[in-house]
Amino acid sequence: MIVSSAIAAREYQNLIDGAWVDAADGGTFERFSPAHDVVVGRYPSAGVADLDRAVAAARRAFDEGPWPTMPGVERARVLGRVADAIRAEAEDLAYVEALESGKPVSQARDEVLSSADLWEYAATLCRHTYGDTYNTLGPSMFGMVLREPVGVVGMITPWNFPLLIISQKLPFALAVGCTAVVKPAEITPGTTVRLAQLAQDAGLPEGVLNVVTGSGRVIGTPLAAHPDVDMLSFTGSTDVGRRVIEASKGNLKKVELELGGKNPQVVFADADLDAALDAVVYGVYFNMGECCNSGSRLLVERTIADEFVERVVERARSVPVGDPLDPATKVGAIATDEQLGKITELVASGSAEGADLLLGGSRLETDRGRFMAPTVFGGVRPTMRIAREEIFGPVLSVLTFDTRDEAVRIANSTAFGLSAGVWTRDLDTAIGMSRAIRAGTIWVNTFLDGYPELPFGGYKESGIGREFGRFSVDAFTELKTIQMHLGPRTSWWMPRPDSATR
Repeated sequence: MIVSSAIAAREYQNLIDGAWVDAADGGTFERFSPAHDVVVGRYPSAGVADLDRAVAAARRAFDEGPWPTMPGVERARVLGRVADAIRAEAEDLAYVEALESGKPVSQARDEVLSSADLWEYAATLCRHTYGDTYNTLGPSMFGMVLREPVGVVGMITPWNFPLLIISQKLPFALAVGCTAVVKPAEITPGTTVRLAQLAQDAGLPEGVLNVVTGSGRVIGTPLAAHPDVDMLSFTGSTDVGRRVIEASKGNLKKVELELGGKNPQVVFADADLDAALDAVVYGVYFNMGECCNSGSRLLVERTIADEFVERVVERARSVPVGDPLDPATKVGAIATDEQLGKITELVASGSAEGADLLLGGSRLETDRGRFMAPTVFGGVRPTMRIAREEIFGPVLSVLTFDTRDEAVRIANSTAFGLSAGVWTRDLDTAIGMSRAIRAGTIWVNTFLDGYPELPFGGYKESGIGREFGRFSVDAFTELKTIQMHLGPRTSWWMPRPDSATR
């Protein structure tokens, strides 16, 4: 166990219009490490006045500043320098993220490097964001379609992957010339503020990026409602996503949402079961299950279910749970008492509805922090809460199926449609399931892989729009049609001289 007395609290400020400032009213808040129960960060508790200043700065930087009209090659250089800076600061960023979120530091290191890859990829889009031309409209007409930055983008990010998720949004918005106001989650703002420091040092002009820390109810909702914000990009729960849409209606701003998931891993009898076993355990316990892509439902073909589930339980029993700063840890601390309470309440509902508790099911007894035992439920029915609701914890629900059609029905039986895994050696089954499951990402014989080139987002209540890849620019741009008439114009009401009435 890491000695908590050796962990020092860091002091942070908001970034508004290129200056590092405290909250206007002097308010602050503290973040405690969920694993060590010590203060690890002190932040400004921003209010509406601070938010208004940040939005005004972003508005001015977009309307009057150089960033939206800067040549793409110059924007690309700035984003590339940010990627380099993230890599250079990877160890410190991972440390901050592990302390604030409770995730294992070894995992945090991987996420920091993945964030740098996103910035590096987004830099390429600065020079490859295209419109279109139409030379087929007749001899007197020429058409162009321009792609222009949408304007000021408000970004609200969650606590589970703070650096990675802001890196799914911010560099892509910056690549096409937008400016931004970022409101990170109140419990894990550290790496977002550090990222803003790196971006400022990389040469991002004043006002292009503004970061305000504080309560979602105090500044998150006003950011979504702000009349000078042209677009809102939000990642979080589906319930909060609905409130974001409601708040955004005032000026009918564009909204991009990445929301919850209840993602199945579907294992057929012909699969490589050793590979599937590893991916099932990894998929549900990665990031303590606090992951929108968590493979929290295992759908396994009935003929192999008993043996396979027994292996899952044995593997899950041996997963190392503990101090996130210990490199050997695979499952760290639950981020908040509130989240731990939600997990235990849903676990209790699983037992009450008749599911079989095969492993775990309770909080681990520790001297400090909040840790949840890896948990497995068998005998789960699709109608149970643990099969339908996003638990956001290390809890696996096991369901069985007999046919491919039944597997599809169960996979599609929730309100979510974010991702799914399919495990089979049969090509027809792999393609058929990939087509039939209504989800934004289908992994075949793998799980939780991600690449900057490939779009990410959900169906149904899992969200609106896509992040990553060249398609991500759709969210952060508007299309403008220009129609150009060539040559003399024919009047619609003046008669031609040779057609006068005789």
